[in-house]
Parts: sequence; C-alpha cells; structure tokens
Amino acid sequence: MAANADTAKLIQMASFRFVHSADVHLDSPLKGLAKVEGATAERIRSATGEAFRNLVSRTIQEEAAFLVISGDLYDGDWRDYQTGLRFVGQMGRLRQAGIPAFLIYGNHDAQSTITRSLRLPDNVNVLSTRTPETLLLEKIGVALHGQGFRTRDVRDNLAKSYPPPVRGAFNIGLLHTGLAGAEDHAPYAPCTLPELRDKGYDYWALGHIHKPQVLHERPHVVYSGNVQGRHIRETGPRGAMLVTVEDGAVRAVEHMALDVVRWELLRCAVDDCETLADVHSEVRACVERAVGEQADGRLLACRIEVTGRTAAHHAVLAAREELLAQARASALGLGEETAWVEKIAASTRLPRGKKLDPSLVEAMGSLEDARSDEGLIAELRSRLQTFVARLPHEVRDSAESPLLASAAAADMEAIVELARPYALARLLDDR
Repeated sequence: MAANADTAKLIQMASFRFVHSADVHLDSPLKGLAKVEGATAERIRSATGEAFRNLVSRTIQEEAAFLVISGDLYDGDWRDYQTGLRFVGQMGRLRQAGIPAFLIYGNHDAQSTITRSLRLPDNVNVLSTRTPETLLLEKIGVALHGQGFRTRDVRDNLAKSYPPPVRGAFNIGLLHTGLAGAEDHAPYAPCTLPELRDKGYDYWALGHIHKPQVLHERPHVVYSGNVQGRHIRETGPRGAMLVTVEDGAVRAVEHMALDVVRWELLRCAVDDCETLADVHSEVRACVERAVGEQADGRLLACRIEVTGRTAAHHAVLAAREELLAQARASALGLGEETAWVEKIAASTRLPRGKKLDPSLVEAMGSLEDARSDEGLIAELRSRLQTFVARLPHEVRDSAESPLLASAAAADMEAIVELARPYALARLLDDR
C-alpha cells in the first residue's frame, strides 16, 4: 500500500465514499457534569466511547471505502489498557467489513505522549511522525498523504513538506492543524488556507478545530469537528463527514451526527414573569422545547441563560441555587436519560421605570462604598488567596465565572463590584 508519489503509476479512479473524522478524544470525560447521578451519569461517562462506536457503525452502514481519523483519537496517555482495547475492538469491526482506517497523531495523542501500546489490526494504518508519508489505495485510485505529531507542541508548518499530488489519483491530505490565526486555538502545525488550496490535493481532511466546517470547496478543505461535544462551548450536532467522490471529484460532503449527548445553550426569556414561580414554569417549558426540537433523541446537556426585564429580577438573583435545582428537577421529570441542566446563568433586569423603595437607598450606598473599603478588600484577599492557590491551573486559566476569574486575577475590587447585585437582590427578595 505504501508508495512513493514520484513512482506511482497512473490509476483508474472509481466512484466511492469515505468517512473523515477527527478529535475523538476516546474515553475523555464530559466537563461540567460531575454531579450527575444514575443512568444519566453512565451515559455521560461513556459518551465519547459510544460516539466512536457510532462512527464505526455508520462507516460500515454507508459501505465506505475507508475511514480517516485526523488526529486526537485519544485525549492523552491511557489511564489503563481499556482505552486501547476499545479502539482495537472497533477497528476489528471495520476489518470484518473489509474497511481500512488511516490515522495520524495530533497534539493530544502525540507519539511521545502515549506510553502504552497494543498491536493493531492489519487494516489500521498509522502515518509516520518523522516525515510526510504517502499511502496508495490502487483499486479505487486514492493517495493519502499525512504526517502525525511526534511531540505535543508542534509549531512547524508540516503541510509545507507534504509531497506533490499523485497524478491520476484522488489525493487526500491528513493534517492536524489550527491553521494560522485560528481564533481560540493554539497554533499547532500552522499553515494557511491558500497554502492548502494551492497544494493540488482534492480533499484536506483536517483535525484539531472541534467545530465542523467546510473552509473551501474544489479543492475541499474540511474540518470534520469532534465526534462528541465535551462541554458547553461545543454545542449542536457533532460527528464526522461522509464524503462522496465520483469520477475523481467530490460530489457531496455530508455531516453525520454521531454524538450521544447533545450540548445546547438555551436562552429563556422571562419578560412576562411576575414571580419566581413564573420563572420556574418558563424554564421548565424552555427545557421541554429543547428536548423536542434540538436534542434529536439524544440526552440533552444544557446551560440555561435567563434573560429579559422582569418584576422577578431580584428573586432570580437571590435564588440562583433554587432556580438551578428546580430546573434540574424539571429535566429529570421528563424521563431518565432525557435532559440535564449543567448551569443556570441570569442576566435579567428590572422592568423600565421600576422604582426602588427609598428605605433601600442607604443600604445601596453602603454597597457602593464597599469598593473602596480597604479593610474589606484586605480580608477578601486573605480569605481567597488559599482557595485560589489550591485550584487546578486549568480551572484558573479557563474560568467562565466572572467572580472566579476575578479571584484568580486577585482583583478584589472587581469581586466586590460583581457581588453588589446579589447582595442587593437579597435585600429586595420578596418573591
């Protein structure tokens, strides 16, 4: 199967389909759902493994000619051999169906990162991490080019050294890359879209960016996205790309949803709510709608943002714990493995023209003065310093809560400012 592009013979190309996947992160946990219990918890724990099984099942079902995995099959070094055994088992299913798999290592499963290994079935082809490698599927006229990561932090432009296309073949480039200047992503194996477009390949099977997207057509430059969303920043359907090739050209690229847990951010408008009970009812209705319209039969993991101008504004701020508990109860009430609420965020405001009781003006003044209270600031710093120091660095570095982010940055004045609305809400809470 291996060949040198310079010596490859002219190949008669056939029509075929293949599956492009990446960023499986096999056996990695979903984030933000640590408190889930029961059957729902088991579904969440096994989500990435089940999504990978779905990937193999669809590859077989679609009678694909081959499967491509463009890096980050694993999330890091195996905790034990079970992760590797799960992969081998699924590749055995592909082998029985006569389907080969081609994969490259990415930053999470770089060659130097994975210390354990198992013998892989002979239908699994791992491309070199030393230099770009070309593999040929002569029966259908396909040339696959790629290079995996030897170490986690690859900052060289790997694509620059990829070989020229094999004449007479359908050329596919496997590359794990953040591209140059990709927002919110480390610049692993950086390159540019024009550089890939001008390489002469027919399809670039990219990995690393978890959002599925077609960056260019003819030639096609495609991120398949990850097979399973792992946290609230990875919402919507997740899976792989089914690519149809006819007469040496891409005819269709179809995203196949393979996820078993669907993440969604639900914005729940409560403008018409007068009381906290009204808010609870609206949140429940919001979850029910999302299960019917967005989950597509999967377990829905959601974060709810309560928005709007409502007379219940202060009650919402003062009862955040109750609001979350009621939302989770509503989700559980829909049935086992149906929905789970990860978090409630509130960005409500009072209705326009709402007047505050004059007796609260003095209390509000005290809250305003707290920002410049040196004694209070010093006490906060003392109390929070030990707490922040014990947090894992990844929690400190990626804190979503403004309060936690301010604590990690030792910005005590900002903490006082952020706490003012909640203190005021407690004073005004009449529900």
